Amino acid sequence: MKHVCLINTGGTIGMKPTPEGLKPVPGFLAEQMKRMQELSDEQMPQIEIVEFDPILDSANMTPATWNRIADEIAARYAQFDGFVVLHGTDTMAYTASALPFMMPQLNKPVILTGSQLPLGQVRSDGRENLKTAILLAANYWIPEVGLFFGEAMYRGCRATKVSASRLDAFDSPNALPLATAETSIEIFPDRFRKVVESATDRLPVAPIAPQELATFRLFPGMSVEVLRNVLRRPLKGLILESYGVGNGPSHDRDFLEQIRAATSDGIVVVNCTQCRHGCVLQSAYEVGQLLSDAGAVSGRDMTIEAAIAKLMYLFTHESDPNRLRQRVSENLVGELTPP
Repeated sequence: MKHVCLINTGGTIGMKPTPEGLKPVPGFLAEQMKRMQELSDEQMPQIEIVEFDPILDSANMTPATWNRIADEIAARYAQFDGFVVLHGTDTMAYTASALPFMMPQLNKPVILTGSQLPLGQVRSDGRENLKTAILLAANYWIPEVGLFFGEAMYRGCRATKVSASRLDAFDSPNALPLATAETSIEIFPDRFRKVVESATDRLPVAPIAPQELATFRLFPGMSVEVLRNVLRRPLKGLILESYGVGNGPSHDRDFLEQIRAATSDGIVVVNCTQCRHGCVLQSAYEVGQLLSDAGAVSGRDMTIEAAIAKLMYLFTHESDPNRLRQRVSENLVGELTPP
């Protein structure tokens, strides 16, 4: 029989209705799972639940929590065929983006899921999300951190939350799903990342430490003075949410000078598009080329979540600033489409 480790960090899927609203309650998820007869079906694996203490609303997730999740997986890596991480939807894409950088030698499935409606409600998307994630983790060789929600499993570092209310709350705008679950489950192995050869009983973990990062979204009429304040030390890295394929206001010389001064001071500026679909091509237009000349590095088609996780990872483990800037645009764990 297959064995799956279910790591419950918290989130709506396991919350209990109370007079004060939905809130996480220790042991409540396990109680609800015992009532799901389908989990006893012969098609289902043996499940062991590891529950965080305290259980967290995902708005309270931090890099320390990412490290704990990775350590829990590494400690049990040899004992289980796959792992399911239950997580709140608000920051699930951030965790799903960070874990691939932390576990580059992963060759077993680690699948994050959750729900928009609690498992204990009569009408809940959590049941199908939970069951399908468990089946994926148990029965298929998926050497990836995946995020399953609705009817698709995406590469974790390509996923982003697109709805606060729809049951298909996540999307992967620039990468196809790794699996779909409609009337049948279909896996697409040709879309998996290339696996680094490693022992199956040991999983090295590269921890991530919090870093001084910020995001700044361009918009017509923005204040360059605000940008100047954002770009002050101790800032290490800025994700610039630019227009289209990586464009900025070329007529605003003060804006470009702020970017140039920051990059000259060693601050890493990563140019990511505001658009859900598409890729930053800084050489396509003069306005993008000027950002490149000012020292901004192309984030290609990374999500904002992946760009943040990648910068945190690189600043934690890379001491050479030139090497760090080079690696921003490299495809490390499938987080971007290489040129």
